[in-house]
Amino acid sequence: MSVERSGPGSITDVPGVRVGQVTRRGGGWLTGVTVVLPPPGTVAGVDVRGGGPGTHETDALDPRTLVPTADAVVLTGGSAYGLVTAHGVQRWCAERGRGFRVGPGEGEVVPIVPAAAVFDLGRGGVFAHHPTEEMGYEAAAAADSPAGAHVERGTVGAGTGALVARRFKGGVGTASVRAGGAVVGALAVVNAFGAPLAPGATRGGAVPGEPLGTAAALNTTIVCVATDAALDPAETSRTASAAHAGLARALDPVHTLSDGDTVFALATGAVALPTGRGERVADLVRLQAAAAEAVRLAVLDGVASAEEVEVGGEPVPRWPG
Repeated sequence: MSVERSGPGSITDVPGVRVGQVTRRGGGWLTGVTVVLPPPGTVAGVDVRGGGPGTHETDALDPRTLVPTADAVVLTGGSAYGLVTAHGVQRWCAERGRGFRVGPGEGEVVPIVPAAAVFDLGRGGVFAHHPTEEMGYEAAAAADSPAGAHVERGTVGAGTGALVARRFKGGVGTASVRAGGAVVGALAVVNAFGAPLAPGATRGGAVPGEPLGTAAALNTTIVCVATDAALDPAETSRTASAAHAGLARALDPVHTLSDGDTVFALATGAVALPTGRGERVADLVRLQAAAAEAVRLAVLDGVASAEEVEVGGEPVPRWPG
């Protein structure tokens, strides 16, 4: 299995994966929610490495637990307040019978909807303007519409109020990479304390500019990786772990005490991998290397796609690199 890099692509290059976003800007709002909607039966995993995470239902994705699948992944603004958007996505899934069945009757399911949040509170001007349950429902419905095959980038969805390097605009980015017969895609919400790193950039340099205030130093980059490879829960979780290398290549520093860096992984199971131990391990290594590369590209895409906005009445420019 070889790794092929052929342009930025999108997480929706993975067959069956769709994305819906809701954006709120103006009138004190600068936030939003992004929902990744995979095919039913998709295996899920997660790896949380930041020191200040805001998450929901991540324990359910441990390979040692009962349910190996997820019905949707929610990436949201609003810090811990924004995690209520997962309830809206659960409601949308339950209305369509998507979820872990717990009884014989219609609607007797529990949708598994893990979520992670970035800090953007008050950046639109009103602290209490953070994503709502209804915004989560709307984002899930958008993912299930024809528009769900196209991922809008930049200052949208959960990346609407995102910052990088304390005073430049972050946003939503996406990319895909082929690994032999499998596709690996990533979607990143880039709201990082660290500075973006273009190929060949020097690490450990000073972050340019002055911070916008205390809230600018509260961050998080959250990512969803998806592949059409057939992985078991342990392999899917390991893919999430490996994908964190892409964050470390694209941002400096990363995984800090004030970041809540979290990577979800989804495996739809359409493309079988070899069953022989040696061949399977080799293909998994290549697949996971592709996941890290897709994350790196998605992070840089999110920064490059962002547009200038105002935070607290002060213009926030795009990253100069």
